This record gives sequence, C-alpha cells and structure tokens, in this order.
Amino acid sequence: MTSTNDLQRVAVIGGGVIGGGWVARCLLNGITVNLYDPDPNAARKIDAIMVNARMAFAKLVDGLVPPESKLRFSDSIASAVDGADLIIEAVPERLDIKQSVYHDIEATAADTLIASSTSGILPSDLQAHMAQPDRLLVAHPFNPVYLLPLVELVGGAKTSQSAIDKASQMFRQLGMHPLHVRTEIPAFIADRFLEAVWREALWLVNDGVATTAEIDDAIRYGFGLRWAQMGLFETYRVAGGEAGMAHFIAQFGPCLQWPWTKLTDVPDLTDELVNRIANQSDAQSKAYSIRQLEQIRDDNLVAILRQLEQRNWGAGQTVRSWQEQLNASAIRSMPDPTPLIRSYETTVPQDWVDYNGHMTEHRYLECFSHATDEIMRQGGVDDAYIAAGGSFFTVETHICHIDEVMAGAPIYVDTQILSVAGKKMRLFHRLYDKSGTLLATGEHMLLHVDMTQRRASQPTALVAAKLAKMAAGHATLAMPDAAGRAVGMTR
Repeated sequence: MTSTNDLQRVAVIGGGVIGGGWVARCLLNGITVNLYDPDPNAARKIDAIMVNARMAFAKLVDGLVPPESKLRFSDSIASAVDGADLIIEAVPERLDIKQSVYHDIEATAADTLIASSTSGILPSDLQAHMAQPDRLLVAHPFNPVYLLPLVELVGGAKTSQSAIDKASQMFRQLGMHPLHVRTEIPAFIADRFLEAVWREALWLVNDGVATTAEIDDAIRYGFGLRWAQMGLFETYRVAGGEAGMAHFIAQFGPCLQWPWTKLTDVPDLTDELVNRIANQSDAQSKAYSIRQLEQIRDDNLVAILRQLEQRNWGAGQTVRSWQEQLNASAIRSMPDPTPLIRSYETTVPQDWVDYNGHMTEHRYLECFSHATDEIMRQGGVDDAYIAAGGSFFTVETHICHIDEVMAGAPIYVDTQILSVAGKKMRLFHRLYDKSGTLLATGEHMLLHVDMTQRRASQPTALVAAKLAKMAAGHATLAMPDAAGRAVGMTR
C-alpha cells in the first residue's frame, strides 16, 4: 500500500478527451505529467481542456491547494513513462493499439502500475500478451475526468490484489472515488446502465415517441436529480416509504413483467435515424457552442458537488476528503511561511453574488470562518481533537467591508494571530483579491470549549503549545489599524 505522497509523476499515453481530462486532474492536484500523443494538435487540445478544468477546479475547491504542476510533452512512449509512478493509457478503443502500447511500455518501465481508461474492453484481454500482466488493470473514469470523482477499477485474471490496492490509494490522492468492480464483466458497472438507457432512448426517437430534447428533459427535471445524490437503489428504498425496499419491490415488481421496454434489442442505426437524432440534437443546443456547453455542464456539476460537500453526502464526501488532502499538500509544499499565515484561498462562485452583482456580505464571514478553521487545524484542533470533545467557539466578530469583489475573482485570506492566552484566542484576518487589493478585514475572538460540558475550558497542553508558538511568530508584527474598532469608530 502506498502513502498519499507516493504519486508524484504520472505518464499519460493519449491526449484526447479522456487523456486530456486525466492530464488536467493530475496537474491541478500538483502531480507532474508526461504526455505522449502523436497528434500534432495535441497541445492545442490540452490547452482547451485546461481552460475549462482550471475554471471548474477554482470554483469547486476551497482552501489552500498545491501549485499547478508541470506538463511535459514526450516524443515517445519510452520517454513518457520514464520515472513515472503511474502510467495511464487513454488511446482509442482498439485492442491491437492498446496491446501495442503495453509492449512499448514494458520495454522501458519494468514495474510501474498501468491503468487503462477503456470503457468496455476486458482487462484479461488487455493483459493477454504482457510479460508482467499482474500490474495492469482498468481505471475507467467519467467525462469530465477533472471533475467527476468516480473511477471504476477492474482487474483481469492475472491482476494482483496489490495492484488494485495501490491504484485505489493513488486515485484517492487525485480526489477520486475508486469503485472496485470485483467481477470482470464487459462495460463494467456504470456503462452498462448508460448503454441500457441509451438503447431505450434510441427506440423512443426511432418510434417517434419523443425527441432528444424531451428525453433529456425527462431525465434532468426528474429522476436524474434523485440519482445524482442517492443513486438507484436508495432512491427506490425511499420510494417504498416506511416499509422500505421490500415493499417497493412487492408493489412495483410485477410491472417488470410488462412489455414496457426494448432494452434487449437495438434499432437499426439507419441514415434516417442518425440524421433525425443529429438534427434534433443540434436544434436542441444550437444557441450554445460546444465550449459553452462544457462550461455550463461544469458549472452545474460544481454547484451540485458543492451542495453535496456541504452536507458530506455521496460524492460530496469524496470532495470534502479531497479538499482536506489538497490543503495538507499545499501546506507541505509551501516555503518557509511569511509572517502572516495564508489561511484560505478560493474563487468566488456565481452563487455567492447578490443582487448588486458583488459577493454577498455573509460570504465574507464564510471566508473568515474557513480561515479560522485552518488556524485551528494548524494549532492541533483537528477532526480527532474535536471528536474527543475540544474545540474553539467564536464569541465576537467584527468585519470591515472595504472593497467589492465579483464572481470568478480569485481571493485569499492572510491571518495574523493577535494573542493566545489561556482559553482565549484572538485572530485578525485580511481578505485580498489576486492583485493584492484589500477587500475586507475580520477580527475574531474565540473561546476554547469542552463540548462534553458545553463550558469554557483550557485547551490541551499540546494545542496550547502549538498555538503559543504560532502567536510568538506574530508577536513582532504591528497591531492592525482596524483591530479593536467599534462600528464606524477609530480606535
């Protein structure tokens, strides 16, 4: 099993939509990437993917993040895989091409884990001619790879358990949810559902029952919203009411015998049907370019993921854990700290903007709250400490709103520890935009609390020592002009 620090360099073979998504996810996680793609337009295509990925990443992730890493274009597979901790294959869905790539990889990289992005080819077929088949598995992601957290891990007949375990750890480091498909099966799990829905949709268009727009509306206005946060079985369990899943199956199970579906057959993809689908689809989306649709898709996914993250539910659990990893990685990669502590970074999401077109006033407090959490964490008040019954409560806050900030603006908070004494901690936050313009300040008085008694208490000796050391580093800094102010009054 690898540690969370073992993934430092990834080789990506193939820079199409999926390979480019892998490149973006790795780079934005601070992982160096070597890319091999013989397409002369590869660099242009990767640049376009990175534009969208950077915007989505900035809107999704709060807190400190490691700096974006470097992308190196390689002129051969051998140079790409040299020194890589993980090799991701994302070439076209042809068995002969993939096996040829593995042959070239094995000529250079003796032991490195190889993950195929195939959406349906069995890993046993992929590894059939390999000298070391035990290190190959399928790692099937979903588009956009830089945003959706699911990756299906499928081993072949000769894949080792250690390879599965190693891959799981590495993809978690990339902020993903590795789902181990324990039985080797064509198209794995998710794509089997997608193909089933796709076949039924083709029949509905073929038979003139519905247009492409009507089918999409049936999904996005209805069950798609439920599936996004509960999946299939839990959705139906809830539908069964207090009696649960058994009642649901008893009530609706007989319907499965009715001739509702054509899932076992596929309509002939005649020129007429293909043109009908293409024309309807073009008419449905004609107001937007592909790049605009990608950005709309990403913004909507970010909004859903952020809400789930706030509730620590479903994919939001993965996002929350990933953010914690990024914060920790960013701190480890930072040089010796400046006198002030960089305690929070984000990009202003669209839903933070009010009717005046600038960030809503309560979001300033949210930024400062995140910054306070980071100071507490660095001082030893982490999840384990809080679970054991100790924490800090904010007892007084004063915010000065100095300048406005709009949606899409990168912002950050620098924190000065004014004092740490016994049960009390006093913090002063400064919120800036990327140009260094001061947007707001926040002064906060916090009190350590024993949550088992719901009373003020002394922090543990270790936490007290950590906070005292941090405060000592700020002891020589000038007192901020706004510190200790009353509303509208100078000190």
